Amino acid sequence: MGNDGGSIPDRRDLVRTKGKAEQADKANQTRAKWFFCALSKRKLQEPVVSCALGKLYNKDAIIEFLLDRSTYGDGEKICGHIRSLKDVKTLKLTPNTAPAATSASADSTERAQFVCPMTLKEMNGSQPFVYISSCGCVFSQAGLKTITASSSPKEKEKVPEKGKESPSAEEPSIELCPQCAKKYMKDDIIPLNPSQDEEDEMRFALERKRLQEPAAKKKSKKRKNDATTTDESEPPTKKQAAPSTAPSINPTAPATSRAVVSQLAMEEAKRKANMSDAVKSLYGDGTKKKETFMTMGTFTRYA
Repeated sequence: MGNDGGSIPDRRDLVRTKGKAEQADKANQTRAKWFFCALSKRKLQEPVVSCALGKLYNKDAIIEFLLDRSTYGDGEKICGHIRSLKDVKTLKLTPNTAPAATSASADSTERAQFVCPMTLKEMNGSQPFVYISSCGCVFSQAGLKTITASSSPKEKEKVPEKGKESPSAEEPSIELCPQCAKKYMKDDIIPLNPSQDEEDEMRFALERKRLQEPAAKKKSKKRKNDATTTDESEPPTKKQAAPSTAPSINPTAPATSRAVVSQLAMEEAKRKANMSDAVKSLYGDGTKKKETFMTMGTFTRYA
């Protein structure tokens, strides 16, 4: 290369620059989260469920995973935190009734299948959506905030009287679902397909909640045991019939047993009296005999 009458190489030809890392298409990632099942990668079809981390799944895929956790190769990585159907909530989704695009070039997956029932905004990832874990209704975050703010009137601040404490602000406020009118609290609102930082926080909260479960079970068992001990210590009521007398013992039982034993001993003596000497030698007289070189180290039943 060079000095041969041909082309002279430049630095750009000799030094290779580091290539840029490939970046995933954000549009495709968003479409995959909101239009397809996070586990089976199939298109979302009702019934659709969501976990405590806000991921969307087809319910049949979750059932297949719970029956055989090796059905999907990356199942443990995606939804290993799901232990049973109690860990997911069936969502109440509002179908999109808007007419589909008539152009032949339009992709069918571009049109969202579900919308917010209050704002009619499409659930396509362009704006955040949430669901209420107590009832499963799905709304856009902005629409739920607007309805909640308009439905709950502002309470006037009251100056506490002397000697009386002011109402604690830590008490959770109870709201009504605008779609099914079920009660829910602020902690029951779970975002769908949250960001990575929000997902990490939700995962940490879920693990902390599960660590507290065994302690709660132990407390409940202890309460049950305390309840049973208190019931046993209480005196019997009138309805419970207390035993009046102790069970009677048959006084003739010892005499009967002695008679049976003596009768068996007499029959055994008669049987041995009619035996020949050869038969008696097989049974032995009950004394331990000295072992010979033929019986040494062996087991002889009649020796």
